Amino acid sequence: MDDDPDAVTQAFAAAFAARQRGPCQLYLISPQEVGGVFPDRLKAALEPGVAAAFQLRVKDVDEHALARLAEPLQRICADAEVAFIVNDSMALAKRLGADGVHLGQSDGEVRDARALLGPAAQIGKTCHDSRHFAMEAGEAGADYVAFGAFYPTTTKPSHYRPDPSILTWWSTLFEIPCVAIGGITPDNAKPLVEAGADFVAVCQAVWGKGDTRAAVIRFGDVLDLG
Repeated sequence: MDDDPDAVTQAFAAAFAARQRGPCQLYLISPQEVGGVFPDRLKAALEPGVAAAFQLRVKDVDEHALARLAEPLQRICADAEVAFIVNDSMALAKRLGADGVHLGQSDGEVRDARALLGPAAQIGKTCHDSRHFAMEAGEAGADYVAFGAFYPTTTKPSHYRPDPSILTWWSTLFEIPCVAIGGITPDNAKPLVEAGADFVAVCQAVWGKGDTRAAVIRFGDVLDLG
């Protein structure tokens, strides 16, 4: 790991700065299986420099086992200057010294995560299609809010289908960045980018491909629209 573990967090936070809006960036979400050759696939995906963050989202695995799986992935992210975010578990994020945590609506409170992880942690909150949830998260001190699923997805099936206009509404009125999630591919990302997404979060559109580097480069071509 880096001598200065806060450096990546600070770089990621710079992308979450007040409204000199830069290009939309890529936010990678892990598949369920992150052992075996996955570290090599992650390293290839980060090589193009398109991704700003990687979220470890693995369900139904013991925390000790998941911590062991996380270690090489966290090193790869640190080497690539990509933020390493833990899904759901504040305790695991604390244990790993992760750059942040992403919380679903039932995964705990932003204020509790801040108290546990400190002021430098990047804390995100799922808001589905709800402006109310997003405003609550912002008031609680979230560093970003996530809307979706914008398209059908098998990664985390959802009946929520926000209109892209929610991204425009949010990015016009609030400084906190917004993440678009759910079934996003290089072919359907453009309306979300143009609507104001600061980040697009993707899973199968990268890990479901044989060449993860090429898959990320395809997203890079779209995100440069920002």
